[in-house]
Amino acid sequence: MRVRAWGVRGSIPTPGSKTAAFGGNTPCVQITGDDGGELILDAGSGIRGLGVDLFGRCRRLDILLTHLHLDHIQGLLFFAPLFDPEVEITVWGPPGRVPLRKRLARYLSTPLSPVEIRDLPARVAFEEVPSGGWRLGEFRVRGALVAHRGPTLGYRVEHSGASLCYLPDHEPGLGTSLPSMPADWISGLGLARGATALIHDSQYTDDEYPSRRGWGHSRLSDTLAFAQRARPERLLLFHHDPSHDDAQLQSLAREAGERSAGLQLDSRIDLAREGRVLDL
Repeated sequence: MRVRAWGVRGSIPTPGSKTAAFGGNTPCVQITGDDGGELILDAGSGIRGLGVDLFGRCRRLDILLTHLHLDHIQGLLFFAPLFDPEVEITVWGPPGRVPLRKRLARYLSTPLSPVEIRDLPARVAFEEVPSGGWRLGEFRVRGALVAHRGPTLGYRVEHSGASLCYLPDHEPGLGTSLPSMPADWISGLGLARGATALIHDSQYTDDEYPSRRGWGHSRLSDTLAFAQRARPERLLLFHHDPSHDDAQLQSLAREAGERSAGLQLDSRIDLAREGRVLDL
């Protein structure tokens, strides 16, 4: 399967020359199967560009939302296939006391939106992610609740012997020692263990984290400790902080490489970049 990042930034879009190398759009990741099936992970501002790319050439799409924070859904209104009556789209999301469609309608409605969710021309269904795994075309998908503010899912997508684990907003450490914690107590570990590629939250430096503990995001050392427990073949640091420009992210990448050697972490480590394509 082919994986392409259309948005890798966290919290709020950050356009401009100082973020151009890694990208300023909020989370959206496209997965394309060997037979042409399409899965979309999250609908941040990056989904606008993906929609332009897909418009007119794809008739069936599944969008998997990790949660409903604004930076993960703000691109929905600008996703071109939603305005094509020939397209069938299923939007999947976390469970809640209120149906998913009604929760999303709080955003896709007056006064926040000029278009009501009921007026979208595409054939759109809204479904809560089932417990356990399920099949979406050529993909096997599993979702599970993970540690982040509000009901939040992580995903594992499997296809033709390869697996991608997607944990963009995740705070498994919460100030505790991940290396010594029992495996059953580590949020998201069951999804990530042995994945071909792990896309994981690494929003904060270790110096930034103490004043942001409990906000739902990981510091670099916790991301590396989580990967040490999960042992993915490849680790992509994701959900870059809006205050981190390209130079700071380059520095973070160097630090991650240096620390991983000390941890004897065999995973190949990169920072996620908007537009980068991985073949798994």
